[in-house]
Amino acid sequence: MKNLPILLIGLSLWLGIQSAQAQGERQVLVLSGIVVDGKNSDPLPGVHMYIPKAGRGSTTNSEGFFAMSVMAGDSIVISSIGYKKRYFFVPRDKVESYSVVIEMTEDITNLPIIEVFPYPTEELFKEAFLALELPDEEKMEALRENLNQQIMTRLALTAPMDAKLNFRNQMMNDVYRMENRTFMPNIQFLNPFAWAKFFQSVKRGDFKKGKWKDKR
Repeated sequence: MKNLPILLIGLSLWLGIQSAQAQGERQVLVLSGIVVDGKNSDPLPGVHMYIPKAGRGSTTNSEGFFAMSVMAGDSIVISSIGYKKRYFFVPRDKVESYSVVIEMTEDITNLPIIEVFPYPTEELFKEAFLALELPDEEKMEALRENLNQQIMTRLALTAPMDAKLNFRNQMMNDVYRMENRTFMPNIQFLNPFAWAKFFQSVKRGDFKKGKWKDKR
C-alpha cells in the first residue's frame, strides 16, 4: 500500500507521454474528389495537385477525378493553366478518407491594346497612299472577259480529250466489244456517233468501193 502513490504517479506520467506522442503524429488518409470549372461545372482534366512540404502530388484524369495519399494538416496547391491557383488544407479529423469538390476560377488577363501600323507617321502613310498605282483598266477588262463563265464553259465543252480520257475511252470500247462479240450488233439509229461514222463513210465513197460489206 505504501508504494501505491508512486505507482499512480508513474502511470500518470506514462499516459501523458503516450498522449503527447499521439498528438504529435499525423494521421495518413486518402483524399479524393473532382475538380470542376466554377463557371459551368465541367470537369477539368490535367489539374495538378501538389503538396510542397512532401514534394509529391497527382493530377486529375480525363473526368476531373483524383485520389492521393495525404496527411492530416497538409496544405495542397491546386493549379491549372488558365485558372487561378487554389489552396486546400486537409482537416485534422480522425478519418481514413476525405472527399471534396474543388471549383476553379478562370484567370483572365487583359493585355494592353497594340496598334499595328506599317508607317511610323501619318504623313508617310498619306504619301504612300497617293503614290499608289492602280492596275490598268484595260487589263482588268480583258481579265474579266477571259474569265467569263460562258466562254469558260464553251472552252471546257470543245476542248479535246487528253491522254487519260483517250485511254479510258479505248478501254471502255474494248470492254464493250468483248461483252458483245457473241451477240448480234445493236441497231444504232439513236447513236449520234454511228450517224457521224455513216456520213463520213458516204463522203469517202466506201459504199461505192464495197467496203461496207462484211468481210467476216
